Amino acid sequence: MEATIITIMALLFLSFVALGVFVTVKVAKAAKRGVDRTIDQARRTVEDTTLRAKSLGQAGTASELARLRLSLRTSMRATQEALQAGVGEDASLKESLDLFHRLSAHGLELDADLKRMEREPDRAWVAGQLPELAARTERITGSADALRRAARDRAVKFAEDDLSTLSAQIDVEAGALRHWTRTEATQGTTRAAGPGTGAADAATADGWGQPAGPGRETAPGAGGERSAITGPDPRRTAYPWEKSARPETTT
Repeated sequence: MEATIITIMALLFLSFVALGVFVTVKVAKAAKRGVDRTIDQARRTVEDTTLRAKSLGQAGTASELARLRLSLRTSMRATQEALQAGVGEDASLKESLDLFHRLSAHGLELDADLKRMEREPDRAWVAGQLPELAARTERITGSADALRRAARDRAVKFAEDDLSTLSAQIDVEAGALRHWTRTEATQGTTRAAGPGTGAADAATADGWGQPAGPGRETAPGAGGERSAITGPDPRRTAYPWEKSARPETTT
C-alpha cells in the first residue's frame, strides 16, 4: 500500500516537472519570437531611414538605387499587411496571399541585387544596369499594388453591399416601430370621407330621416314646407284609413 502511494506521488511529481518544463519552453520560444520581431522591425526601420536619406542626400547612381529599394520595400510591405489583415475576414484572399508569397520571392531577389549594386565599385557599369533594374522594380511593385488595390476595392464593395442591406432592414424595422402612423392615416381617410357621405344622405332624406320620394307630398303653403311639419291639409282627399278631422267648437 505504501509503495503504491509512493509511486503515485512520484508520477505526479514527474508530471508537474514535465508540465513546468513544457510551459517554460513555450514561454521562452514566445519571448524569443517577440524579441526577433522587435529586432527585425528595428532593423527594417533603420534600413528604410538609411535608404530615404541616401535617396534624398545623394545624387547619381547611389540615389537611384536607394530610391528603387525604398519603393520596392514600401510597396511589398503595404501589400503584405493588407492581405494578411483581410484574409481573416475574406477567405477568398487566401489565393491572393499565396500569389503574393510567390511574388515576394522575386522581390527579395531584386532587393538583394540592388543591395549588391550599392557595393559595386564600378559606377559606370551599375549605371548601365539601372534601366533593367528599374523595369524589374516597376513590374514587381505594379503587381503588388494591383493585389493590394483589388483587395481594398473588394472590401469596400462588400462594405457598401452590407450597408445597403442593413439600411433596408432598418427602414423596415423603423416602419414597424411606427405602426400607429398607418392607423392614424387610415382613420384620417375615413374622417375625410365622412362629411361628404353625410351631406349626400341629408340631400336624400327629410327632417325625420325618411327618404324623400314620390310618396312624400308637400303642402302647397309658402316656403314649400312638408306636410309632415305643417300638418295635414283638410282640403286634400281623405283616405279611408284616416280619421276625419274634428270640427272647431263654437261658443
